[in-house]
Amino acid sequence: MAETPADVRREIALTRERMSGTLDQLEQKLNVMQMVRDHPIPAIAVAVGAGILLSTSGADAKVAAATLAATQGASNKLGEALDDVVNQLMQGVHGALDERVNQWVDEIKVAIGAELAPTASPSTMAPRAD
Repeated sequence: MAETPADVRREIALTRERMSGTLDQLEQKLNVMQMVRDHPIPAIAVAVGAGILLSTSGADAKVAAATLAATQGASNKLGEALDDVVNQLMQGVHGALDERVNQWVDEIKVAIGAELAPTASPSTMAPRAD
């Protein structure tokens, strides 16, 4: 039985509607900010644990050392250039990862209302008039 163009369009519309509903459900499940608002204490525990793991893993240094060891035999300019590229790449990845973790921690602080107000240093305070 051949389908008419109207049948195909109707089927496409139904498929889009189902996919849209599925995507909405996934977005709700993956909404980190809402999860933090709903469960602030476990969110803090997860953030602290992730921070500790990332700060103590030294994964960036291990990867850089392994790459250096793997390319140590290359004595030409290409080997040196590759070492520099890998080193810069690892520094960039480490910086981006560190920045993202800090953003998540800040978002969690804001979400649970634990953001600390910045304190004024004595050098920025106006002198008192007596």
